Amino acid sequence: MTAAARENTALPQVFGVPVALPSGLDQPYHDGLAAHELRLQHCECGTWQWPPEVICHRCHRFDPGWRTAAPEGVLFSWTRVWHPAREELVTAVPYVVAVVELPAAGGIRLVGNLLLDDPGAGPITVGAVVRGEFADQQVGRRNYTLLQWRLVEGEDR
Repeated sequence: MTAAARENTALPQVFGVPVALPSGLDQPYHDGLAAHELRLQHCECGTWQWPPEVICHRCHRFDPGWRTAAPEGVLFSWTRVWHPAREELVTAVPYVVAVVELPAAGGIRLVGNLLLDDPGAGPITVGAVVRGEFADQQVGRRNYTLLQWRLVEGEDR
């Protein structure tokens, strides 16, 4: 595939560049990240949901809206990755992948990297408070923003 063809495709062709789904259903989430906001689907009935859907899974309204939520939560689960899944990650290991529960957003859970000063050491406690950090990235000509998580020292749920 030529470089020009890769630029025009809806699916990511460059490793590490997240893009919206071809349907565009999660575009508000990506737009929010670019604006350093966490935008999640939130229906008029009060239901938060992730991943986004065309219908509310509680009341069955079509086209649930979106609302900004605080990028704060608790560590629900985590794993430390020691072996690179592909060649581009050789210099990144070890790193920690976290599942974060957002109590202020109905308890929905997001997956992301847990930022640590030394990812190979120290205890990580389920239930620890985490706060999101927006990390602006660029690969080639493509800009994107990641939501990553950092432990809030001295705070547990």
